[in-house]
Amino acid sequence: MTPAPVAPFGRVLTAMATAFHDDGSVDLDGTARIAAHLVDHGHDGVVVSGTTGESPTTTVAEDGEILAAVKDAVGDRAVVVAGVGTNATAHSVELACQAEKVGVDGLLLVTPYYNKPSQAGVLHHFRTVAESCNVPVMLYDVPGRTGTQISVKTFEQAIAYDSVVAVKDAVGDFARGVRLTEMGYAVYSGDDVANLAWLAHGAAGMVSVVGHVAGDELRAMVDAFHAGDTAEALLVYARMLPAIDAVMGAENYGATTAKAALQLLGVLENRNVRAPLVPLDDDEVAVLRTGLLAAGLLPQA
Repeated sequence: MTPAPVAPFGRVLTAMATAFHDDGSVDLDGTARIAAHLVDHGHDGVVVSGTTGESPTTTVAEDGEILAAVKDAVGDRAVVVAGVGTNATAHSVELACQAEKVGVDGLLLVTPYYNKPSQAGVLHHFRTVAESCNVPVMLYDVPGRTGTQISVKTFEQAIAYDSVVAVKDAVGDFARGVRLTEMGYAVYSGDDVANLAWLAHGAAGMVSVVGHVAGDELRAMVDAFHAGDTAEALLVYARMLPAIDAVMGAENYGATTAKAALQLLGVLENRNVRAPLVPLDDDEVAVLRTGLLAAGLLPQA
């Protein structure tokens, strides 16, 4: 049996949602419940203040409070990775230094978005943030959101920085992923529909969204795959497909579907998001419920 690849941040992680009160303020207790729920259901890591955490709408002070609440909630039961990616390098440095003081285990650093820097600019951003503190870094390549894809040459240069150890991939180029592994990166799937395929291409694990409701299933799939039972891993994956379609296939997906799913599970009392996002309406929640029921993730009425 081929040994499982090194996974510096664990194997099953979710980019967790941030809970909000009805007045739009951060609900730290609700956010802590999300973190505890994830760790209780198959996760060995959580990513805080990423895309699903609605990080573009939270302040530096809020990010620090959110991180501290999550750290308190999970203790030493799981790795905590802080999203520090923004489109301003100085802002990302500020967030990285704050996260280091809170005591996180890693940083998630996305390509700067909207301003579409050159590859030289991307590399400068990565190096500046990585060298600002002493915390392991997972780069995040998601050109569908950022408008810029990290080039292979940039990856080749970035892996030379001591703290850069992993990449979350939402590009879906499996051959490129194998090359990144050969460079020394621990590759994490950043797209739930591709999780099993990424494992087959040597990925260390996944940073999920569907994990909000399917953590135990993701863990079972990963464990079966690494035990050499690929048939069982495929069966688990197939059972999750209705949930993956429901959570990730909606037009209004991400934080919105994650929070609605958590509300259906009873983890959250509401599905509040911050503008410009809007919460799922009742019809969209009904579609989500159908998918989760079909995947066996909600009790039958």
